[in-house]
Amino acid sequence: MEFKDLDPILHSQLRLAVVSLLISVKEAEFTFIREKTNATAGNLSVQINKLKEVGYIEVIKQFKDNYPQTICKITPAGVAAFEEYVKNLQSYLGVNK
Repeated sequence: MEFKDLDPILHSQLRLAVVSLLISVKEAEFTFIREKTNATAGNLSVQINKLKEVGYIEVIKQFKDNYPQTICKITPAGVAAFEEYVKNLQSYLGVNK
């Protein structure tokens, strides 16, 4: 059995949760992600920046009704990284697809 390296960016519980969420919805507001992950705003902001830095998500900052709004979108690189992470994780579980 061969064990593949797991992406250290996605191996963080909160970053994995953010990417998993964005895979299913394609884009989401910061507040929605915070509610779904039960993360603090500060911690979530740091983890979103890490995902943005490696190109896994795109962050759009805008205003809606005079309030700041942050929208996160999964990128093709993020989708590919997530799929590779899942595939490599399956090698640890002995699941072959």
